[in-house]
Amino acid sequence: MDSSSSPSGAVVPPDRAALRAAALAHLARFGTTRHGLGRVLLRRIARWQHLAEAAGADAQEVAQTARALGAVVEEIVQEMAGLGAVDDHAFARSRAGRLMRSGRSVQAVQAHLAARGVDASVRAAVVDAQEEGGGLDRAERDLCAALVLARRRKLGPFAVPGEASTEADPTQAARALGVLARAGFGRDTAQRALEMDGDEAWQWLERMKAES
Repeated sequence: MDSSSSPSGAVVPPDRAALRAAALAHLARFGTTRHGLGRVLLRRIARWQHLAEAAGADAQEVAQTARALGAVVEEIVQEMAGLGAVDDHAFARSRAGRLMRSGRSVQAVQAHLAARGVDASVRAAVVDAQEEGGGLDRAERDLCAALVLARRRKLGPFAVPGEASTEADPTQAARALGVLARAGFGRDTAQRALEMDGDEAWQWLERMKAES
């Protein structure tokens, strides 16, 4: 039974079937992690808790029911993981690739995944798997991501012809370094990307694209 008003006016808590259906509906629309799915279901319980208390239900009893439902959420998340419907490793691999192709540094990607509840071992495994497979290593992927950002912002090898060169203008050089630094790129990576010639820069971007 879902959280709705009963004939007597009481707000009925969501049961296991309703929470499981909510989990499946969310997974059908969005990629997420175990942590993320759990948060979605817990928010559903929190909404019921708020409505029940607003309707005059005993706060202690409502809290007790909410705690019991929290255990149900853990069971459902485990079930979805067992079915392969939620996979932290697959989520991390896909999300990391997409973010880096958009110009996000390895550091920024790691922070993004951590915020979504991806375990540190899984985050590391995503990096290690690509390196062990003969692909770009961490430093090379960081460089490629820096080049993506430089291209988007028209910096370094992608500067518009006729505009001030970062090599000739210290102010422009500092600004360009600042753009990459704020995005999470280390100074060495940023300088290498900004000082690279156009042909080499495009070669790195093509290699990144080929491994996507």
